[in-house]
Amino acid sequence: MRRKQVPGKDGSRYVPFEERTGESSVVYFTRDLSEEGLKKVYDRVGSVLTGKVAVKLHTGEAEGPNILPRPWVKELLASRLPEAVIVETNTYYEGSRYTTEEHRRTLEINGWTFCPVDITDSEGVTTLPVVGGKWFEEMHVGKSLPDYDSLLVLTHFKGHTMGGFGGSNKNIGIGCADGRIGKKEIHTALGSDNMWSIAEEELMERISESTKATVDHFAPHVCFINIMRNMSVDCDCAGPEAEPVVTPDVGLLASLDVLAVDNACIDLLYHLPDGGGKELIRRVETRHGLRQLSCMKELGMGNDRYVLIDVDNDDAVITAAEAVKDVRPGWRPDRYNVFWGRNKRG
Repeated sequence: MRRKQVPGKDGSRYVPFEERTGESSVVYFTRDLSEEGLKKVYDRVGSVLTGKVAVKLHTGEAEGPNILPRPWVKELLASRLPEAVIVETNTYYEGSRYTTEEHRRTLEINGWTFCPVDITDSEGVTTLPVVGGKWFEEMHVGKSLPDYDSLLVLTHFKGHTMGGFGGSNKNIGIGCADGRIGKKEIHTALGSDNMWSIAEEELMERISESTKATVDHFAPHVCFINIMRNMSVDCDCAGPEAEPVVTPDVGLLASLDVLAVDNACIDLLYHLPDGGGKELIRRVETRHGLRQLSCMKELGMGNDRYVLIDVDNDDAVITAAEAVKDVRPGWRPDRYNVFWGRNKRG
């Protein structure tokens, strides 16, 4: 019998870059929030993808206003990964993606109709080992997930009601866990009648261990792109009920390191001028979401130090503060219609 585990602490404490130790990974950054910008950062990391490629992204609840622009994803796949398949799982909560049938209807409503979408738990579950986990020895994921050879984690970086923030870690940790067993293992304490009974540091640790199972399975054929655009404090699972966006758009980041790319996004938030990141930072800290980062480091999932490469400026090495120095509240550099992808003018 495994001994009773105790969650870590300090999930509400931001660790500045200069206080971190260890090796560094490379993170690529562009301010170009467009189809071209997405292809630009993909080209820096996508060479690790081989064979049958799965693309994990958050397809969102019906008519969610902030989900990734479908034209961007369509162009990326058409030009770089024409045989790729989007992978998803059903939700733990009852909503427009709770059953496979409902989920299929929602995919059509939200415009995910330009390539195959595999709801990986529609035919059952399988398990992946969690090496070095505190809470899990294995994680239940969709049965068809291991059918793929490589994984592109394409993430809309934003807030999250319980996780504080949803980056690549949450996209995989929650999004690859199946809707009935895996997500329950993450969210619900054994014997509890409250499905959301696990929160704060313990929740962050469970999410991260789930992510580790999937990343370990695909490594080294896995890469990560975070899109810092339309960053509500709420996740795309909130659909049209998501809180209005007040955090300015920032750009796109890509890496082969899940911890480095998520940590870089957090650093950019903390360095936004004029308090531009304060609402999202408040959401992260009040949910103790920073424990995601320290837990990933403890699990050996990557580095919290990184070299930030400015692909817009001849691959100059820049700091997080330099990356966002010109960003101002209300800035929307892509000027893109959220839902249909039409260019807004005037």
